[in-house]
Amino acid sequence: MIDFFYSEPMNTLSQDLYHFLVHYIGDRPDQRITFAEYMDWVLYHPQFGYYNNPTDSIGMEGDFFTSPHLGTDFAELLADCFWQMWQQLDRPDSFDLIELGAGQGLIAQDVLNYVNHRYPSFFTALNYHILEQSQSFLKRQRNYLYPWQTAGKLSWLTWDDLQPNSLVGCLFSNEFFDALPVHRLCWHQGQWQEIYVTVNAVHPDSAFQEIRDRPSDPRLAEYFDWVGIDVHRQNYSDRYCTEVNLKALASMERIAQSLKRGFILTLDYGYPASQYYHPQREQGTLQCYYHHRRHDDPYAYLGEQDITAHVDMTALERTGQEAGLETCLLTQQGLFLMALGLGDRLSQNNQHSQGSVMETLQRRESLHQLINPLGLGGFYVLVQGKEAKLDLPMPDPIQMV
Repeated sequence: MIDFFYSEPMNTLSQDLYHFLVHYIGDRPDQRITFAEYMDWVLYHPQFGYYNNPTDSIGMEGDFFTSPHLGTDFAELLADCFWQMWQQLDRPDSFDLIELGAGQGLIAQDVLNYVNHRYPSFFTALNYHILEQSQSFLKRQRNYLYPWQTAGKLSWLTWDDLQPNSLVGCLFSNEFFDALPVHRLCWHQGQWQEIYVTVNAVHPDSAFQEIRDRPSDPRLAEYFDWVGIDVHRQNYSDRYCTEVNLKALASMERIAQSLKRGFILTLDYGYPASQYYHPQREQGTLQCYYHHRRHDDPYAYLGEQDITAHVDMTALERTGQEAGLETCLLTQQGLFLMALGLGDRLSQNNQHSQGSVMETLQRRESLHQLINPLGLGGFYVLVQGKEAKLDLPMPDPIQMV
């Protein structure tokens, strides 16, 4: 049993979220919820969750930034990839491009602008769709992307709109799966225990308390064999804790089933299962971000901080395979973007920049950040296809200079 203390003053929204959780947990028969359910509420509560917070939580001034915040190059290189996918599918008259979790809508804006100017035939066939769970981001997207909506090039979908074998094109995501709620498991005396969250009634200044008990779902214990991990040969210590993301598997299965012909492109930070569940990673991968500061207390800054966990890329790949997908590519973001032409952009920026010296240096730094193997460039890229292939000439490993 582990206690966590809420030491930061709560604003109105976090107080509302705290009181909601206290009553919600208190109404449960056993007065506890899984950590996955706790994480789901604090991130996605319709009114008080982090991703429905009206403040700008993402970006250079927020809690964290993502690749599209570094300029238009990231989205434009993705657009080059989408164009190649369209070519590989023999240029269908209608190409559905579905973005999962579009955030502020930056990628959508940059992709549509770029395709409109560079690939007019592809633009005619392109139908851009966004599948967004956050009502706060949904409102911002509708305002920011309104011209594309009125032009008939962009619309919003729900999960219910993803019907089996209905889409020809590509479903893609950038840092989507890492934000889905995870189950937390701990190894104890040769078996798994799950972490549950309850209201802390012992210490008056604390908010929540963790307790450990049998896993809530039999799939949690079965998961490790499925991804090729023999837990009894890992020599896990009783301090070993990790995560399993069942919701990521359900989401991947759903989007894979909706694809009639085309691709699924996933960009996220993670590991293959052999690295994810290595005995030396005994505290798992869960991490929190608050004002660009990373820490490991998911009970602080209630509803005001991001909570994420790395993605098990082996699990996503196998889920796709079981749904009829073939793996076209599994690599790192830096190599993927270099294969799409980022190196050429870097050379052109250094030799023929039309901006100021400061703008040239800033863009050079942004391009380097996208391929830095110790940062964004180390993210994983998984491309899976159904009745489709994608051949990209992959470069040698990146040497940063």
